[in-house]
Amino acid sequence: MDNTEIWTEKYRPGCLKDVIGQELIVEKLKAFISNKNMPHLLFSGPAGTGKTTCAIALAKEFFGNEWRSNFLELNASDERKIETIRTKVKDFARTKPLSDVPFKLILLDEADALTRDAQHALRRIMESYASTCRFILNCNFSSKIILPIQSRCAIFRFKPLSQENVRAYINRIKTSEKVDIDPEAEFALFEVSEGDLRKLTNILQSAFSVEKHLTKELVYSISGVAQPKEIDEIINLAIKGDIIKAKGKALDVMLRYGISGIDMIKIMSKHIWSIPINDSAKVWLIDKMGEYEFRMVEGADEYLQIEALLAQFAVVPNK
Repeated sequence: MDNTEIWTEKYRPGCLKDVIGQELIVEKLKAFISNKNMPHLLFSGPAGTGKTTCAIALAKEFFGNEWRSNFLELNASDERKIETIRTKVKDFARTKPLSDVPFKLILLDEADALTRDAQHALRRIMESYASTCRFILNCNFSSKIILPIQSRCAIFRFKPLSQENVRAYINRIKTSEKVDIDPEAEFALFEVSEGDLRKLTNILQSAFSVEKHLTKELVYSISGVAQPKEIDEIINLAIKGDIIKAKGKALDVMLRYGISGIDMIKIMSKHIWSIPINDSAKVWLIDKMGEYEFRMVEGADEYLQIEALLAQFAVVPNK
């Protein structure tokens, strides 16, 4: 589901005016529409912040009811080889648009998954068919797009949505769907979604299929994220030197919520800055967390590494 889409027939998804939290980008895109022209675009930013929604909204604003025949959407992570660029993309780009707009639109979602050979082939097509086609490239990391393509695009960097934006989205859903959400659950939704409205929508759909009244506990349970007080308890036990209890609590939380070792480290890293130790000790612990996360990425046993990390909490210098 798009991150601006709500479950009601009264709401029309895909319109730029309904994109949340990206006001500066929306204003620039509206200028392209009013001029009936635009350059190639590169949308970069975290997942669930409106990149695909903006691309589809542009197509609808430019082409109206004919947008489907003038718009090609491909997921580059599924079709990342050079053959896709030389066949599907090239065949669509070389034909004239079926509207009064002088170009078609091609959306390449997750473009940072394209191989370098495919990106170089794409660069040539962007040059050759600039008169009949415009490209919109979506990616999480613009650094993975080769510089020749970056230089041919206007780059728009999407930011994670703020708590106010997420709250406004939740209120829209509450009004449209007539559902009951606790204030504490709203804050929990912001924490677990991390500004990703697609993730937030999926959590809400899952939660309301279980209960009609959404509580903080249900949010954490559905999303598979431990409650903050449980993580704080693990960290405080480890710092006090009670490694046996800290280990038992950590393993219980990981198994109960289905949290991986890498995710456990990421969750703990967010709580480090609020524990009552000095800043130099916090920096030391963050450095250790990076080391243990790297070990897990390289294939080390995650439960053993979590136990070893908790042992580091007990011996942290200059507490």
